[in-house]
Amino acid sequence: MAAYSQYQPLALADVPQWDFETDVAVIGFGATGACAAIEACTGGARVMLFERSSGSGGASALSGGEIYIGGGTDAQKAAGFDDTVEAFTTYLKLAGGPCADDAKCELYGREALNHYQWLKDQGVPYRGNFLPGKHIEPTDDSTLIWSGSEAAAPFCHKATPAPRGHVIQHMGWGGGRPLIDLLEARARDLGAQIHVDARAVALIVDGNRVAGVVVRIDNQDRFVRAAKGVVLGTGGFVFNDAMRAKYCADSFRVNSPIGDKDDGIGIELGVSVGGDAIHMDQFFTTCPWTMPEAHAYGVFVNAQGNRFINEDCYHGRVTRCAVDQPGGKVYLLLDVAHFVQPLDLAGITIAATGETWEEVEAELEMPKGTLSATMAVYNEHAREGRDPLFDKQVPILKALDQSPFIALELNFETSYFSFFTLGGLKTSADGEVVNRAGAPIAGLFAAGRCTSGLPAWGHGYSSGLSLADCTFFGRQAGRKAAQG
Repeated sequence: MAAYSQYQPLALADVPQWDFETDVAVIGFGATGACAAIEACTGGARVMLFERSSGSGGASALSGGEIYIGGGTDAQKAAGFDDTVEAFTTYLKLAGGPCADDAKCELYGREALNHYQWLKDQGVPYRGNFLPGKHIEPTDDSTLIWSGSEAAAPFCHKATPAPRGHVIQHMGWGGGRPLIDLLEARARDLGAQIHVDARAVALIVDGNRVAGVVVRIDNQDRFVRAAKGVVLGTGGFVFNDAMRAKYCADSFRVNSPIGDKDDGIGIELGVSVGGDAIHMDQFFTTCPWTMPEAHAYGVFVNAQGNRFINEDCYHGRVTRCAVDQPGGKVYLLLDVAHFVQPLDLAGITIAATGETWEEVEAELEMPKGTLSATMAVYNEHAREGRDPLFDKQVPILKALDQSPFIALELNFETSYFSFFTLGGLKTSADGEVVNRAGAPIAGLFAAGRCTSGLPAWGHGYSSGLSLADCTFFGRQAGRKAAQG
């Protein structure tokens, strides 16, 4: 048996036989693959979907089922938020930071409301109500939540804030699984042929065009001819330590990867035929259990006792900036009025307490006049309703002056810092994989976390951006592939 590799495509002339023939071959059965299959089927293409696991899901099924949508949805309007396409698009670009893909942000900004309707048309239910406050995700079946840094600086000064996290109607956490179930049912109803326990091994090329894929089923290599194209929806590379060491070494500062077999295979397949992998150093991380609403009133300091972020922004942005700090740990400072015991699974400990900030400083063995000076400056300005250093906003900006005082330790090695990668193949807004010259690679399409998409910058991530990226650009890729 020949040894096929994701690093080297197989020439069409060397294919021994065709085991499957289709128009569009979709690799991966998470939200990206399901949406690509739906659109390709709707476009009249024959579709085969290959999933390495024994069923659908991927990382999407492990999520909260939250999709980032703005521009004036029914839920936003009912709650009194006058969101606009312009404000929404501006925020998407700000959230993408230096890695933002303007074309993707602008397209999704224009089309998000239509995408929301498309999701409903596939059977995805939304209750339509707004849940105020800061939440990781709803524990009831609420729809609309604040899921990013929209109301925090610098974002709030450049784009009118509005909540944009839209969560599938589902009781409890974990709405990603029912979301995938609905999309899977729709793909099957439209005629997509599903093959599970089928792992992609190599792409097949006819000259400069991707013409198929080699998949391994029952420990046998099978050859799939895709007359119109191959769509990659294989997730990121959080479980590939060699790729992380090469591209994303800072992710080794934290220790709780989240995903489902995200080993970078799709990225490697794309690169094997000339695809360009970009922003591969970017990753999302969060220790969300630190951010019950009361904790946003706290102050984060690094091991030197210095603030580094406005604590009212999204918990993922707080955490990503925390991981940039020296010393292997950060502290969340609280007074008794805002202390909430973190969940046990967070691995967060009480590192110091005291009747004064000087006592906390001493117990943390920080040099005299470091942490205490930080808190003196913070409290002085907070009483005046301003934060000249980091621009934390009222009403979350409040002085921490009710003793006793507490320092919670978030240790990068022992606390629960979940993370996943964001970098991947460069694609057009239509889901075409492009080469280093920016030209599309004929017959190859991709979306989701094997690409660099809407959630391109770890410091600007907002909950729901990944599923927005997977579902919308998965659709784009499937539609374009069906056109041949």
